Amino acid sequence: MQTHSESTLHHPKTFFTRIQDYLGEFVFGGIDGSVTTFAVVAGATGANLSSSVVIILGFANLFADGFSMSVGSYLSAKSERDNYEKQKRIEYWEVDHMPEREKEEIREIFAGKGFEGETLEQIVHVITSDRDRWVDIMMKEELEMIPSTKSPLIMALVTFVSFLMVGFIPVLPYILDYITPLNRNNLFTISCVLTTAAFALIGFLKTYVTETSRWKGIAETVLLGISAALVAYYVGDFLEKIVAE
Repeated sequence: MQTHSESTLHHPKTFFTRIQDYLGEFVFGGIDGSVTTFAVVAGATGANLSSSVVIILGFANLFADGFSMSVGSYLSAKSERDNYEKQKRIEYWEVDHMPEREKEEIREIFAGKGFEGETLEQIVHVITSDRDRWVDIMMKEELEMIPSTKSPLIMALVTFVSFLMVGFIPVLPYILDYITPLNRNNLFTISCVLTTAAFALIGFLKTYVTETSRWKGIAETVLLGISAALVAYYVGDFLEKIVAE
């Protein structure tokens, strides 16, 4: 069966496939956003704080952590791209100044793949007759480096938007309560239900990135979120009792 990465080699990228390229950033941004914000909400609930305080803490977490995560994503992707370009410049220099050594490396690479004799020499000749092709093969076969087609800026933007979108869900009941007072005893329950649904959806999407079992991806994400929330809730409850005393 043809994989997504293989199919993009034979067909020009459409708008949909470009979106798929950034699915990983959306998934992991959403996971981090929902888990950390739900933990904040759970901790604030455990500490018996008002809806207004939960909203303040929730939004502070959303924008501060979301921005931090998106900056980290941008710097990581840019560093990877810069490192690729640096290594590529080195390979061009070696091809220009040490062609015989580099040619021997090409010969060793393809000999290791089982080619020999006249066939091997023909492969070496074809590859080394084109400078760009030569460097491209060295980057892939010797250094095992492949250039990323994803924009670091778009990666950061998708991460930030996903963090905000999914991370907003745990705070939603408290916003509604602030606008139109609801039964306070039900707020955390509603937040739990909505956030669990968000965990399940993000876990489902994650399986397209990690190519694992649907149920396994959903279960892992839901359990991660619940674990973080339980820790935060009981820490908040414990601290509230200490401060109250």
